[in-house]
Amino acid sequence: MITRIPGKVASRSRAVIHNGIVTTVATSPVKSASMLEQARLALAAIDQNLADAGTSKAKIITAMVYLADMSRKGELNQAWDEWVDMANPPQRACLGVALEGADLVEIVVTAAV
Repeated sequence: MITRIPGKVASRSRAVIHNGIVTTVATSPVKSASMLEQARLALAAIDQNLADAGTSKAKIITAMVYLADMSRKGELNQAWDEWVDMANPPQRACLGVALEGADLVEIVVTAAV
């Protein structure tokens, strides 16, 4: 069975759960914020999505971070280091990509439920 947690847009789920694995994606709701603040807000959204799916950042398996400007990865790293569960750090990869609109960061995580 696949469980979907509805998003703000009808065509997108905030999280999808299947066979004990949850996948979720988040961006910052505040597009005018700096890279650091967008990263913090996106990570907070990840926390909420995981909680709504019945899990937490302690159970993240992998994280993929898409950045609009790789030269500002240090700001993401600062937000990540403030947020990550250091007892259970997941694998993480960062890619520089063209993001939509004013998004500076988009984060995708896969976690166990």
